[in-house]
Amino acid sequence: MSDVSDGRAAAQHVTNELSGNVYGPSVQAGQIHGGITYTMIQMPELDSWPKPDQVPPLTTRFVNRVRELAELDGLLRGSGEGDAGIGLGLLTGLPGIGKTATACRWAQLSRDLFPDGQIYIDFSALRDGEGGDVSEAVAQGLRALGVVDAYMPTSLAERTALFRTRSAGRRMLVVLDDVNHPAQVRPLVPKGPGSAVLATSNARLGELVLDGARLMPLDPLDHEGGMRFLAARCGEEAVAAERAAAERLVELCGGLPVALRVVAARLAASPRLTMTALAAELADETKRLTGMALRGEHSVSAALGPAYRELEPAAARLYRLLGRLPARTFDDGTAAVAADLAPADTGPLLDDLVTAGLLDVTPEGRYRQHDLVRLHARERAAEEEPQTALRALTERVVTHYLALTALADRAIRADRLRIADLDGFLSGAPDPFADADQAAGPQPLEWLEAERANILAVLREAARHGLHTPVWQLAEAFTVLFLHRRHLAEWKESLELGAASATESVVPAAEARLRSLLSRPLMDLGAYDRARTELEAAVACADVSGHTVLRASVQEFSGRYWDRFDPARAMAAYRLSLELNTEAGEERGAAIAAYFLGCAQDAGGDHRGALETLRGAYERLTERGDARMAARALAALGAAHDHAGDTGEATRALTAAARVLREVDATHYEAQALVLLADIEERTGGGRAAVRAHLARALEIYSAGGSPEAETLRERLEGPESQGS
Repeated sequence: MSDVSDGRAAAQHVTNELSGNVYGPSVQAGQIHGGITYTMIQMPELDSWPKPDQVPPLTTRFVNRVRELAELDGLLRGSGEGDAGIGLGLLTGLPGIGKTATACRWAQLSRDLFPDGQIYIDFSALRDGEGGDVSEAVAQGLRALGVVDAYMPTSLAERTALFRTRSAGRRMLVVLDDVNHPAQVRPLVPKGPGSAVLATSNARLGELVLDGARLMPLDPLDHEGGMRFLAARCGEEAVAAERAAAERLVELCGGLPVALRVVAARLAASPRLTMTALAAELADETKRLTGMALRGEHSVSAALGPAYRELEPAAARLYRLLGRLPARTFDDGTAAVAADLAPADTGPLLDDLVTAGLLDVTPEGRYRQHDLVRLHARERAAEEEPQTALRALTERVVTHYLALTALADRAIRADRLRIADLDGFLSGAPDPFADADQAAGPQPLEWLEAERANILAVLREAARHGLHTPVWQLAEAFTVLFLHRRHLAEWKESLELGAASATESVVPAAEARLRSLLSRPLMDLGAYDRARTELEAAVACADVSGHTVLRASVQEFSGRYWDRFDPARAMAAYRLSLELNTEAGEERGAAIAAYFLGCAQDAGGDHRGALETLRGAYERLTERGDARMAARALAALGAAHDHAGDTGEATRALTAAARVLREVDATHYEAQALVLLADIEERTGGGRAAVRAHLARALEIYSAGGSPEAETLRERLEGPESQGS
């Protein structure tokens, strides 16, 4: 009897549509409110990956910097002509001087030079304190070039090599914002002739000169430049009417656009406030300020102090608390949670801060404080808010993100093993992801992707405040993102924070779960000794917990570790996992353990044993309607048949598996099955047309996903052995 059944009855339709805003929880999960605004990240069809166009648009009129833009033309425009090499430019200068705006403006004006697109990476969003995650930055560049996470290399060296491969033959611009080390720039230099890299930094990074970089210091706006800036925002007539006062304002603001923007906002918001009166006020403020480390900070603080004192008390309080918010960008719902206010009361206060120039609105409709404005807000919070209030803010925000992340986790996978019992916490809470299968509902995975930097920042801050229970609970829920997207460094850090908090909370089951999960990114990063240590601790904690399903899960993770080093120990771990899952009545867990056990048996040479085990796994998964895993088991069954010498049964199983894997959009596994089919056809003298069809489809998948396997398949298709029919 054949092992192959159609399998299609178990396939499920999956949609990836998204629209609009969703609403998130306040301090209590039952009080979900506030608009969540985020940018959707959507995977295209296999052969339709668009060229990247990521440089953010300027949301205000750009004036000045004519000379600097012309210098950038001289530095980088030549790279786009003929056989020129790669242009590398670095804009340096004080914070708030306009480096990002200048880089974005030049990119906007130079689109025709880079027909293959523009990539933008903001290192400030990747940074926690000093440094930045260079590996994740390169991964962002690779995603922009069509590499999906299934084919994302794990090491920085491999990612850098693949970035060069994917950028070869393309003429493109890479904008790297807010770098602070040369090592952040070098891996992201594209290989295509005529391409260019434009980086911004508060430091000079002179080492990049050795790489051919041209450094371009950006000075504060000169007298005329500052006057044009004010005229663009306040009007030519207003500046002409009080020219001497306008000149004094430019001088007091040190020519810094961020300070001038705050001044212009105050003038616009207070029609009765004259430039003369404001200049006198700022002059007094400048005399009052002492001991500032940077001229830029001094000038900005001189402008911010009076603007802050102009705020109504409620808006001033919100300003201070937003400075302590771990999230770098946020929506109005998160702002409401931070301030412990209702959304209806928060919206007008946010409008006041935007009007005062103390808060920016991003192109996606979220809010963001400039770094120097944020520093000023944090200083005001430290002076005026009690420490208990700042800890309470962190507690509210981590609770907010815990509720949203837990709801997203459940929407993605309802039956996943979870240690945190959040049913009561989430009971009755409006679920923003309830309509995720429809166009009207937000996609939970895309929300997690857009919010991942904020969630990680919240985990760090909550851990610093000793909020250990919500930290480990949030880390556990957050891991669902990383099961689908390979942000290895962030996954590793989130689980490390969660495991440490579980230890502090003395919850052995949570510690076992998080440490076993931690073995996954550690192994992908090649840290095998550390992975083994975490797994040994996880086994001990799981045994103490007495949680049978958890013990089974930890044994499965252990088996996946031992697959690399000791097949006998791997099989022993999988058998124990199978027994424990069966004992607990956990049918899906037992089926997956059987799948891994069968694969280990096949790899260890016990092909007949593997066939029996995999057949059982396939039947169990099919009965449960788990089309994706059933098809993977069927593909493994086909491979075991091939190893056992039954190529006919192998071909039937692999063909059926590839069909279902395509239907459920598991194209990575579909490609693997197709390559195995092509191998069998070639080895057994099958038709050349069938071989080419299998390889062509696999090549289509690998090319669309940016897999290094694509080149191997391309060479194989072009080779003489695959020609003919």
